[in-house]
Parts: sequence; structure tokens; C-alpha cells
Amino acid sequence: MNFEEILKSKTERAEAVLAQYLPKETGFQKKVLEAINYSVMAGGKRLRPILMEESFLLFHGEGKQIEPFMAALEMIHNYSLVHDDLPAMDNDEYRRGRKTTWKVYGDGMAVLAGDGLLNLAFETAAGAFAFAQDEKTCRQIAGALQILGKKSGIYGMIGGQTADLEAESGAELTEELLLYIHENKTAALIQAAMMIGAILAGADDKAVGAMERAAYNIGIAFQIQDD
Repeated sequence: MNFEEILKSKTERAEAVLAQYLPKETGFQKKVLEAINYSVMAGGKRLRPILMEESFLLFHGEGKQIEPFMAALEMIHNYSLVHDDLPAMDNDEYRRGRKTTWKVYGDGMAVLAGDGLLNLAFETAAGAFAFAQDEKTCRQIAGALQILGKKSGIYGMIGGQTADLEAESGAELTEELLLYIHENKTAALIQAAMMIGAILAGADDKAVGAMERAAYNIGIAFQIQDD
């Protein structure tokens, strides 16, 4: 197979894993579940779960504990997009060729869909403990959860989004600030993907650090090319 065929296969694999963990659209909360699934299944490259599994395989990882984290990271990525599109943020009406979540379901329901995805992500990732066979694997899963929280939180993606909003509000956009925004808003979730893959495969701290640095470079390069 050529690269495009391999990438298509891996994207389909990531889609299939993600679909296993999405909610069924039933109950009194059905509307927010519809909004969640609409948001997540809008397409996309699925770059982060692909990189996570590739990092896991690079360090000879075995077992299904990687799958809940693949789904969880994609949920977090998509929750951030749902909130980014809101009128209070970027005020985007279209993403990937179709109406954004808030345009279809209203901005209130979109807020809840994003909140729901973030909570569902950690509920899903914690489900990896069901695949743990020993104490060592439990420690690896716990470490992966810490990375997932940090890289998506105030010291990661949310921190980058905060700095981005400040810059849009008139803060001086220095090189240092621009790199901070790109490192945290874009690279942080790529770092999470590659670090978690390595951690769950049993890689040592030096190797995990190397994956973090590599992911930083990938994230910055991606953002430069995107801009």
C-alpha cells in the first residue's frame, strides 16, 4: 500500500475505535447526545488518535488499554472545536463544510455538548483500567490520565486558548507569546497523543520526554503550515 492508502486505513481504524465509545441518543438528555455525536462525527483527520496508537506500537505496546485513550483524546479535541466555534469565541458558522454545532443546536446546547464531551473523555479514558492485567499497567494508565488532564487543561490547550483570546483582545503579539499559543493550543494535544502512547507501552521517562519534544516540533510545524 502507498502512504495515502495506509493513512486511510488508519483513519478508518481510529473512527471505528471512537464510534465504540460514543453515546446512544436516548433519554431526556437525547438532544445533547445528538449534538455530541454531530460534533464528533463531522469528519476530520483523526491525527491525534492515529499518532497515539503509532507511538504505542513504536514501543511495542500490547493490549486494548490504548483504545479508550484514543477515543478520549479525540473527544477532547472535538469539544475544543465546539467551544471555539461559539459566538463568544471565534463565531464560526461552518466547519468541515457543514454548519457548526451551535448553528444547528443553539449556543446553549453547544456549550453543554462541549462540556459533555470533556466529561465523557475522562470517563472513557478511565475505562482503560478494565484492560489492566497487573499493577504496572495500572500505574501506566494513571500516568496517562495525568498527561491527558495536563495537556488539555490550564497548563496546556486551555492555557493556549486563553493567550490566544488575550492576543485577539489587543495584547502585544510577541514571538514568545505566539510560540506559547502554538505550543499549547495546537501542540499540547499532539504531545498528549504521543506521550500517552509511549507511557501505555511501558516506555521509560527519557523516551517519553523525547516523544514530547518531537510532538512539540510537529505541532509548531503543523500550525505554521496551517497559517
